[in-house]
Amino acid sequence: MIACKSELRIAIAAALTLASALAQGQGPLFDSAPRSAARPAVIFLYPEQITVPAGKPTTIALHFRVAPGLHINSHTPSERELIPATFSIPAGSDVHLVRIVYPPGTDFALPLDPNTKLSVYSGEFILKARIVAPPGNHLIEAKLRYQACDNNACMPPKTITVAIDVIGK
Repeated sequence: MIACKSELRIAIAAALTLASALAQGQGPLFDSAPRSAARPAVIFLYPEQITVPAGKPTTIALHFRVAPGLHINSHTPSERELIPATFSIPAGSDVHLVRIVYPPGTDFALPLDPNTKLSVYSGEFILKARIVAPPGNHLIEAKLRYQACDNNACMPPKTITVAIDVIGK
């Protein structure tokens, strides 16, 4: 019985220590991904609706924001294995993407490796999409694929929908 009480005390102490560490955002089971999963890493700010000349290539500016404390790899990451940010309009859409111009990334170094510079987007960034739309109203569901990271870990790649109402006049 004494051995059982001793084992029970050890188990309770371990559980309390783990619960305390998790509550403080520390510990081996708590990394940045669960904290960041509750809020979107990247959000599309605007425009929600645009009017363009029908049938003529037109450049539009798409505004995005990366959540504080996070960054995403630029379209041209510095390492081959890093996942680039990419924008697309699905095939079969009435609105066609002629070209997308990505902003240059900002150099970023992780605290553990200050000599390696990563090319990232953080804060707000703007993509310039050249599109062609036929006459009429077209709701497009474009996509932005990215991988968000903080200073300690990267989350799995994610794709968000970028809904834009395009009016061709």
